[in-house]
Amino acid sequence: MIPAMKRFGGPAIFLDRSDINTDEIIPAKYLTENSKEALRPYILEDLKLDGFDPRSPALANAGAIVTRANFGCGSSREHAVWVFEVNNINMVIAESFARIFRQNMFNCGMLAIELPKEQIERLFTMGGDVVITVDAGFSNFQARGKSGELTCSIILNPFDRQLVMAGGWLAYADQKY
Repeated sequence: MIPAMKRFGGPAIFLDRSDINTDEIIPAKYLTENSKEALRPYILEDLKLDGFDPRSPALANAGAIVTRANFGCGSSREHAVWVFEVNNINMVIAESFARIFRQNMFNCGMLAIELPKEQIERLFTMGGDVVITVDAGFSNFQARGKSGELTCSIILNPFDRQLVMAGGWLAYADQKY
């Protein structure tokens, strides 16, 4: 069952760079905040990318991020996932993820979707205003943009799928133990 509180998919933000690290996702100076909600305004604050503005309405309305390889590298901090969660971005699509960041996504009941470079390229060429929808079983997503549609399989191991469907590790543990 899909967790009622989380929305999967929605308008996509494209971050056209590999190796976006956790300091760019949420700067270390905010790690002393005592709630997830307090992180909300600082999402991607230190990301330097041509044409990207962390204060843009597009980011405020986003439900998904599409990016390149090795997303979430750097320091291992759950805050980097939390800042997406409190901003209602519950899926990141990339060629690859840093291992700890990827697992933190699933532990929080969020989708970290790895796709081959060719499919990432196709997503980037779809033009602006791409909207992503995810099926109820988390087996496929569909991206619709100005230049057409693309349907991609979501490959998850069974345990990660259970974490997402439960709403994260804590909800999963409550159901199982």
